[in-house]
Amino acid sequence: MTSVNSPAKAVPQRVQPMLFGDTLPDLDTQTGYRGPIACKAAGITYRQLDYWARTGLVEPSIRGAKGSGSQRLYSFRDILVLKVVKRLLDTGVTLQQIRTAITFLHERGVEDLAQITLMSDGASVYECTSPDEVVDLVQGGQGVFGIAVGRVWREVEGSLAQLPTDRASDEDSGVVVDELAKRRAARRAAGA
Repeated sequence: MTSVNSPAKAVPQRVQPMLFGDTLPDLDTQTGYRGPIACKAAGITYRQLDYWARTGLVEPSIRGAKGSGSQRLYSFRDILVLKVVKRLLDTGVTLQQIRTAITFLHERGVEDLAQITLMSDGASVYECTSPDEVVDLVQGGQGVFGIAVGRVWREVEGSLAQLPTDRASDEDSGVVVDELAKRRAARRAAGA
C-alpha cells in the first residue's frame, strides 16, 4: 500500500481483479459531458464544480472554459475523479489532503485507477491495490473508510448512460450553443 500523501515512495504494484471479471470500456477522448451533467453524475453542486475547476482541483480535460458563453466539457475520467473527491469530502478528509490524493491519481492510467481502493484514517489517504493491502491497513488500525474506485467507476457509468454527451469539436468548429453566445456572435458579426 502506498501513502497517497507521500507519492515519492515506490511500491511494486499488484493488480486487484475487477469484480465479476468486468472489462473497462474504451473511452472516447473527444466526447464529454457539460457541467450540469457532470454535477448530476458526481452528486455535486455546480458551485463546487466551478470552484474546483477554477482552483485546479479537477479541471475538465476535454475542453476548459474560454470566457463567457463557453462550456466546459468533462471526460468520463474527470467525472470519476469528481465523484471520488465528493466521497473524500463527505468522509471528512481535508481539501489539502484531497488535492494531494488527486494529483497522485492524475498520474495513474485509467485502467490503474479502476484497480485502486482509497483508504483513509481521516488524516492521510492510502492507495491499496490488493485485498491484502486493505486488510493489512485495517488490521494496523489505520483505515477508517475505503473507496473502491472500480465501484465508483460503475456508478458513474450507470449515471451517465442515459445522459446527453457533447463532442469537443462541436463548439470548436464555430457552432454556437447558448442564446447569449449567439447574440454576442451576431453583434460581433454586425460590427465587423
